Amino acid sequence: METAISATDTVRKQFPVTDMTCAACAVSVESILGNQPGVVSAAVNFATQTVIVEYEPAVIKPAAMQQALQGIGYGLVISDSEEATKEVAQIQLQHYEDLRRRTIWAVALAVPLAVLGMFFMNLPYIEYVLWALSTPLVLWLGRSFFINAWKQARHRSANMDTLVALSTGIAYIFSVFNTLFPEFWHSRGLHAHVWFEAAGIVVAFILLGKLLEERAKANTSSSIKKLMGLQPKTVTIVHTGGHMMEIPVAQVRIGDVLLVKPGEKVPVDGLLQSGSSYVDESMLSGEPVPVAKETGSRVLAGTINQKGSFQMSAQKVGGDTLLAQIIRMVQEAQGSKAPVQKLVDRIAAVFVPVVLLIALLAFGVWWIFGGENGLTQGLLAMVTVLVIACPCALGLATPTAIMVGVGKGAEQGILIKDAESLELAHRIQAVVLDKTGTITNGKPAVEALYWANKSEAEVWQNVWFSLEKNSGHPLADAIAAHLEEKAVPVKIEQVENLIGKGIVARYQGQKVFTGNATLMQENHLAISEALEKQAVTWAADAKTVVYFADHRQVLAVAAIADPVKSTSAEAVRELHDMGIEVYLLTGDNPQTAAAVAAQVGIQHFKAGVLPADKEAFVQELQQQGKIVAMVGDGINDSQALARADVSIAMGKGSDIAMEVAKMTLMSSDLNKIPAAIRLSRRTVTTIRQNLFWAFVYNVIGIPIAAGVLYPFNGFLLDPMIAGAAMALSSVSVVSNSLRLKWT
Repeated sequence: METAISATDTVRKQFPVTDMTCAACAVSVESILGNQPGVVSAAVNFATQTVIVEYEPAVIKPAAMQQALQGIGYGLVISDSEEATKEVAQIQLQHYEDLRRRTIWAVALAVPLAVLGMFFMNLPYIEYVLWALSTPLVLWLGRSFFINAWKQARHRSANMDTLVALSTGIAYIFSVFNTLFPEFWHSRGLHAHVWFEAAGIVVAFILLGKLLEERAKANTSSSIKKLMGLQPKTVTIVHTGGHMMEIPVAQVRIGDVLLVKPGEKVPVDGLLQSGSSYVDESMLSGEPVPVAKETGSRVLAGTINQKGSFQMSAQKVGGDTLLAQIIRMVQEAQGSKAPVQKLVDRIAAVFVPVVLLIALLAFGVWWIFGGENGLTQGLLAMVTVLVIACPCALGLATPTAIMVGVGKGAEQGILIKDAESLELAHRIQAVVLDKTGTITNGKPAVEALYWANKSEAEVWQNVWFSLEKNSGHPLADAIAAHLEEKAVPVKIEQVENLIGKGIVARYQGQKVFTGNATLMQENHLAISEALEKQAVTWAADAKTVVYFADHRQVLAVAAIADPVKSTSAEAVRELHDMGIEVYLLTGDNPQTAAAVAAQVGIQHFKAGVLPADKEAFVQELQQQGKIVAMVGDGINDSQALARADVSIAMGKGSDIAMEVAKMTLMSSDLNKIPAAIRLSRRTVTTIRQNLFWAFVYNVIGIPIAAGVLYPFNGFLLDPMIAGAAMALSSVSVVSNSLRLKWT
């Protein structure tokens, strides 16, 4: 995916990156690429495992960038081939499966390790049993923490992995020493305690957290795969002379004539050459009514042919189609979000060096001023500081609150995918709503029928019902569904569907008509003043008017509209009460947009917008400094959903919208939006409380572990008590998170 920025200077290209394991890795990749000569900018998206690089091809080639990243342990896939794409997907799948296996094994080993370490420490040779259980857990299943900590150290930075590697590594090594040489401590009147269980449990907890993070990331890239799946793999090409054959869609060239059968997806953008049909373009426009297509009409890749077959001439193929542009824009919108450095990682960058400094300082002070046992007490103080500073509570602070918050959301019909959207949702200042399927039901329905002569309605409704049943047009389906309970099918003959106008048929030898005003006018059918007035009134209210007539005059009119959901107005009012601005965007006409906006109480609306316009509008609000939520249900909303700070999909909408969005409302009730914001506020408050107590625990515990109270009251913290305090801090964090269930 490469786009020229300037005729000769720079290009922008997106590359998959492999072997990134944390947000700090993304920063390292971005830094290394950004410092290469010829690279103008590099933006890494950790969630999608990609980097968008703007570079000067005359100065640097992708192979040089690949080599630079390989030097620090990361991979860059520079090939655009299908094989390379499959290879990247396979690498990511293998990484996830490996993490899942390691997590399962880690939990399986951590459970007996915890039970034995807490309740059976008096058993003979228990230290060796704990050693045997913890060794594969720490050194094999937790090896990634040590590898990543080393990578960070090489670049003079620290993150969560550094904390895990230090605390578990020191605890493990010290425990091995105490197991093999207990007399070293016994001769000094001290107990040779081991912390195998502490090291192992930390590894298991952190692996579980990383697995949850990987699952959330996997959902992000699947939306792109589903968008790509909208394009058919093969297509029927029509050669000169009428000979047809099936070829891969990748082989289609501009000017090729293609056959599209009923139910098939349009393979590329083009123009109809022969035939006619209705095409479902809702994936692009968001509007539920299929569009009539005749010779010369434009059709777009990924849209679905409804009724008739037609032949089309290819005009745009490959990456030039509108569908390909949407895919590209969604990828870039996702990639344009700077990788969010987790709060714990940001604090860890300062916290780790401080803990190390305190541990070394405690060792030095005890060694110099501790008297005869100064060296021994110094070692104990150093290890106690590192054990009590173990990041277990920090690691649990966010994932436990998120797990409980997500569970609570699921109970309320709100699916929340990640911490970032939860963190931002409580700060939302503007909500942008799609119309069709979001504010409205997304399906045309008859709102009213008006007969010129009610006494004849019972007879003629059977004819009207039979006419509409022969159409298959969505508006006809709406009328047929409305009449179905009361009507009885009758025999009609010589049915003729007129694309874009309606139906003409014969009933008992006389012509009957159903369709729009154009069809009535072309056949010079009279209309009473009452019917005309009713039709004009409905049209002014942005309703679609369908006429029914015999061979002389119009007998009835029907008003069809996409009805507004019963909860939409209440939801908009609640959002306004929360101080949030609400905007309506639709691809529909201005009259319909104005009518719907007035009905639900929205003051700001835009009509006739394309998918790219929706994204641009969201970006415009963001440039004003607002935190923007986008709510939609269609593929046409996917660009704007990807661009928004918080993206919310309606659960009865398209799979693509749900995959791109970070939140999904499992019902069509818009009241779930304010409910989601309230849940976000409670969850974020809980996360902040957890982090506060985790850090307060460290702020109080670390100085005590270092021996700061000893000069005043002779108190020294036993490393075993430090391990228990560490476990207690984790329990308090989990307990606080569980309170969310009952709020």
